[in-house]
Amino acid sequence: MKDRKLLNIELGRISAEEYRSREESGLAVVLDNVRSAHNVGAAFRSADAFGVDKLWLCGITPVPPSAEIHKSALGAEDSVPWEHAGATLELISRLKAAGYTIIAVEQTVHSVKLGEFVPQTASRYALVFGNEVDGVDQEVVDAADFALEIPQKGTKHSLNVSVSVGVVLWEMVRPR
Repeated sequence: MKDRKLLNIELGRISAEEYRSREESGLAVVLDNVRSAHNVGAAFRSADAFGVDKLWLCGITPVPPSAEIHKSALGAEDSVPWEHAGATLELISRLKAAGYTIIAVEQTVHSVKLGEFVPQTASRYALVFGNEVDGVDQEVVDAADFALEIPQKGTKHSLNVSVSVGVVLWEMVRPR
């Protein structure tokens, strides 16, 4: 049997307005001083694909409007609500007060392996992803409720931050 790619018109995409008015997923993404606008754009695109409620861009993280962000986001910067926060640590305090469980996506002494974590349906999670070189700031890791680690088998000890966003978001929303 031959298979056929679906046409865009067959994909049942929702509009940016419909995205913003849909039921909340309980997921927020926090980018902690991510340098690359292309990584930010890719994070927007993954956030859109997996139904993230809000993307927080902290510190030096580039913000829209940006040609570089748009090149990777392909318009997702117009559907996913976002906000800039000057200091990640202050944002974490606000998100905790709003009822979010703060998860630093980082390799730590006590990090939980991604496949071992089972998200609770009624919970709200803020996933913090860090800088391309330094990762999540240690003070932010300290303020998080726990750290989540993507297990890896190769010679490298990290993934590109935009790849990490996609991997973790998939694991958070996939059917159990």
